[in-house]
Amino acid sequence: MKPEISTTLLPKTNPPENEVSGVSSISGAVFNISTSMVGAGIMSIPATLKVLGIIPGFVVIIIMAFLVEVTVEFLLRYTNYSGEANTYGGVMAESFGKFGSVALQICIMISNFGALIIYLIIIGDVLSGSQSDGVLHSGVLQECFGFHWWNERAYSVLFIVIFVMLPLLLLPRVESLAHASAVSILLAVVFVVIIAGMAVYAMLEGQTQELKLFPDFSDGFSYFNLFTTIPVMATALSSCHVTIHPVRAELEDQSNMRSAVRISLALSVVIYMAVGFVGYLLFGESIMADMLVNFDQTSNSPGGLLVNAIVRLSYALHLMLVFPVIFYILRANMDEMIFPRKSLLASDTTRFVSITLVLLAFVYFVAIALPNIWYFFQFMGSTTVACIAFVFPGAIVLRDIHGISTKIDRTMAIIVVILAAVTSVVAISTNLYSSFGNTW
Repeated sequence: MKPEISTTLLPKTNPPENEVSGVSSISGAVFNISTSMVGAGIMSIPATLKVLGIIPGFVVIIIMAFLVEVTVEFLLRYTNYSGEANTYGGVMAESFGKFGSVALQICIMISNFGALIIYLIIIGDVLSGSQSDGVLHSGVLQECFGFHWWNERAYSVLFIVIFVMLPLLLLPRVESLAHASAVSILLAVVFVVIIAGMAVYAMLEGQTQELKLFPDFSDGFSYFNLFTTIPVMATALSSCHVTIHPVRAELEDQSNMRSAVRISLALSVVIYMAVGFVGYLLFGESIMADMLVNFDQTSNSPGGLLVNAIVRLSYALHLMLVFPVIFYILRANMDEMIFPRKSLLASDTTRFVSITLVLLAFVYFVAIALPNIWYFFQFMGSTTVACIAFVFPGAIVLRDIHGISTKIDRTMAIIVVILAAVTSVVAISTNLYSSFGNTW
């Protein structure tokens, strides 16, 4: 009997028989998976290269991509093996019972809420400016029209939420977002091309910055600071784990899922390396944790200001199109937690719209109330994302309720779990120490 396919993260108690599947192509899967990888984390890669150096930074990106591919392979292998567990939550429930599925739900909710809030914060920074270390960075709207009430952060972000994001969020199936995801990836590529052109121009003018090939341990730099970069890269590349099952459920040929993941990883690695290298080349040691801040009036010429505005707007639009894919996962997970015995969410218009509006309003108000949560971004990568991407898949293989893992699988699972645990503990400790100074 052919196993039933669900588009939610967790299995329904009584799945509806009229559920739609097998309508997406491999290209649509690649775009949706790539979009979940190339999100807000891309702006932090140049800052991580400043800490690690170019060569170790590239090596870490490649290693992270390899580990992501390994853990996704773990999840796909245990999915539908028994004919029942066809979602990430189903695999966790099959291996660890209700406790496993609830733990996954909590991690997904925290990480996706955090990601969506950060997206709105970045969009608000681009449009309406921000303040960092006492310095006011004006937004594109202020630079073009001056300071007015209607281009303040609360109103500009609200306009984007209602007129750009909400129509996409009301699409019931993730496959419907494939075209938006394709545009978002195109915008990421355009962003890379533009800043690469800026770097070439800076090289011709002799204005590029000196790059470190390896980390500089002078001036009291601690080895432990190197570990703080790993959660940032993990958050960037590892967001696909919660996306693969909804995308797979709508894939016409589900055997193509592994190929779609590998293509997405290769594309994302190229984009991350290009952005990291070029951004570091442009701004050097002055690079900010959010590189977009560096594009705030970095040139005194009108042409330079125009290019900077285009760079920021292209990336903000990219995030607007990434937002619906991450939101889709959050909404499905929230619905499963609150209404575990209800019918498919997309078939219940009232429930679908209500959950969408409540979640969107919550994300909006938090983003306006807390305009700077980058430390939360680091902690999120050190905890919930590490669990979703590495700890849980490794634990599933070590549990091995179907007896299908090999010795190599178990060895890799142990390595992944230990690496995630050690780097998370060190990164959290280092961030706490940096936050509170030498008072400990």
